[in-house]
Amino acid sequence: MPNPVTPEFEAHLRSLLPAAAFRDPASRYGEEPRGQSFGTPGLVLAPASTCEVSTIIRAAGQAGVGVIPYSGGTGLVSGQVAPELSAPLVLSLERMSQIRSVDPAGAVIEVGAGAILADVQGAAEAAGMLFPLSLASQGSARIGGLLATNAGGVNVIRYGNARDLCLGLEAVLPDGRVYDGLTGLRKNNLGYDLRNLLIGAEGSLGVITAATLKLMARPTDQAAAFFVVDSPAAALDLLALARGRVGEVLSGFELISGTGLDFMAETGIDIRQPFADARPDWMCLVDLGLMGTPGGAEEALAGLFEAALEAKLVSDGVVSQSESQRHAFWALREMIPEGNRRIGSISSHDIAVPVTRVPDFIEEAPRRLARIGTFRINSFGHMGDGNLHYNVFPPKGRSRDEFANLKGEIRACVYDLVDEMGGSISAEHGVGRIKLAEQERYGDPGLLAAMRAIKRALDPGGVMNPGAVIIP
Repeated sequence: MPNPVTPEFEAHLRSLLPAAAFRDPASRYGEEPRGQSFGTPGLVLAPASTCEVSTIIRAAGQAGVGVIPYSGGTGLVSGQVAPELSAPLVLSLERMSQIRSVDPAGAVIEVGAGAILADVQGAAEAAGMLFPLSLASQGSARIGGLLATNAGGVNVIRYGNARDLCLGLEAVLPDGRVYDGLTGLRKNNLGYDLRNLLIGAEGSLGVITAATLKLMARPTDQAAAFFVVDSPAAALDLLALARGRVGEVLSGFELISGTGLDFMAETGIDIRQPFADARPDWMCLVDLGLMGTPGGAEEALAGLFEAALEAKLVSDGVVSQSESQRHAFWALREMIPEGNRRIGSISSHDIAVPVTRVPDFIEEAPRRLARIGTFRINSFGHMGDGNLHYNVFPPKGRSRDEFANLKGEIRACVYDLVDEMGGSISAEHGVGRIKLAEQERYGDPGLLAAMRAIKRALDPGGVMNPGAVIIP
């Protein structure tokens, strides 16, 4: 167990750092967004430079003080909150938010780890380019945390995860040394890829301080559509049809259940739903981005609807007629988690199974959960890459607190089925502290052994985000 922050250690840091680096330990630095995990920082530091980060990490390593890297605070697996630690040092990247450079010709952007995703998107857009990572928390999520968790989002089907969008990193390693890997090179085969080791490590192997990210050509014509399907199996067939007709211009393919729409209506979320007469049991949100004459994306979606209707895969649909309507479609999708939050889940699961097994999982999981109790289920997510957010709720009129004793059994039921189907118990949120036990149960023994060896080699003192990602 690492040492807590002491008055002597704080005094030592005050002799090394400017006063502006010290932050009031506000409650936001010790809680996660769902309010289900709380920690008590001993000290909160917000360095303004990589040099200051290096100074902090070196001092923490020498004193054996645990360091919790803190980015935007939007993580959902308690990677940024350590309730089991006594007075750790919380290291916030919020002051390292610069957009350092934008190079449209090289299609790269260099940013500080504290840059907010929406600001990176805006800088890319101002240069006539696209940074395609997109997710609900993009107004507050920061690049360092997004890379540290290898965030996914809604455009993975076309552009990949955060890992696929990163060319180079700058980071401070556990001994305080700076790794300067900020390169825009697409080809670089000089030994081990430390960049990809740090991405997804959730701050357990070092602190990302800056990144060089890929930019893409910005589609000139975009459109989205809601299609009503009668089952996830029909949605899978619709996905295959869409891929066959439009190919690589398919930017997003989301599966949305009627339960999610019901939750929004039940909790008073004032947002226009696409089918006013009756909320469908299942629908898909399909998004296209083309390079070419305006109107082509709408025509392609209209043609997809006609083909799907003829194949009896869809029963209704609506295609966006403007960019504002397209944004409205996505706004509805992004409000589903808020409806979930207001209802209050007993247990939430960020899982992935092979795309072709998604319908099987959605059909089988409720049967197994019914052996435990009666629940409402909201299953939705990124159908195009097999990532489902599978959330279990109490019956209407009941509180999740009444079912707290069943949470462990519910998690095991869901994760057992995921494992049987060759899936992952963490698709895009990471492991953090919440999924440590499950990682030990379902993880590959060879991988876990290698992870422990790497952790011991790079962080022998165990000070970097102790208790996250891997059990020593």
